[in-house]
Amino acid sequence: MGNIGTVDSITPTRTTSWETFYTENILGYFHNLQDNPFELVTLIIDLAIVIFLLYCFFKIVKGSRAWQLIKGIVLVLVATWVSSLLNLRILNAILTAIMNIGLIAIIVIFQPELRRALEQLGTNKFTKFFGIDKDIATKTKEDIYKAVIATQELSKAKTGALIVIERDINIQDIISTGIPMGAEVSPQLLVNIFEPKTPLHDGAVVISNNKIAAAACVLPLADDKDIAKSLGTRHRAAIGISKQSDAIAIVVSEETGKVSVAKDGTLIMDVREDVLKKILISNIVTKRFAISDKQTKNRLKNWKNKFKKEDNKKIE
Repeated sequence: MGNIGTVDSITPTRTTSWETFYTENILGYFHNLQDNPFELVTLIIDLAIVIFLLYCFFKIVKGSRAWQLIKGIVLVLVATWVSSLLNLRILNAILTAIMNIGLIAIIVIFQPELRRALEQLGTNKFTKFFGIDKDIATKTKEDIYKAVIATQELSKAKTGALIVIERDINIQDIISTGIPMGAEVSPQLLVNIFEPKTPLHDGAVVISNNKIAAAACVLPLADDKDIAKSLGTRHRAAIGISKQSDAIAIVVSEETGKVSVAKDGTLIMDVREDVLKKILISNIVTKRFAISDKQTKNRLKNWKNKFKKEDNKKIE
């Protein structure tokens, strides 16, 4: 009977505890929101920041070994909650002890991901909005230089190549025709892709969002009658993609090793290295980021004018 009395005495206490938590915390919080509506704004901002940070964290760890560990941690959390709910005291005590030790283990396990997240903290779009960060423009310039280096190597070896650089118009339909890569842009990789008698050498490489998105892509061919018959398939494909989008295509001739650039449906033949850099920087970096900077300055100017008008009204 004593044991039964003990169980009976535990149950009301637990029920009371949950009722107290619900009344004091959840209901109390909503009553507080009614009295102070401004706190609803801070709640929304708070949730938005937390969701954004969680999204960034999962984006960093997804596809890595840490992703499997996260699944294990979630499983332990669920098991701990269920064991507490079903009053499995021994199992709950073990899992709780594991969770206490696990906090230190998590810091050790996720050390590379945490370090990378902190390194990337200052390279997001918020800092770029205020003009502090120029990483995207710098990265794009670096990728262009790498593509030019690869082009010159291919030209010296008279290895045929076709590199397409996406700009504002999305060419996902072209990317989907090739072999997905998602690799960092590097001269060595670009040269290796177009090595003769390799699986990916036939077709175009597409660079999108500062990544080699895909290789062996199929491009639309230009069929204009005024195009010289001496032009090969690569040159016709370069003109074709530059007509159907705002992408810029770089072609290396297999016969002569000469480099050409297709832009807005026009093919510029026999381009030197310095000229190639100028064309790519001018059309991909300068125009794009100059417009972005101009829009940001205009936005800030409009805000300043708005605040001045409001101040003048208050003075009057």
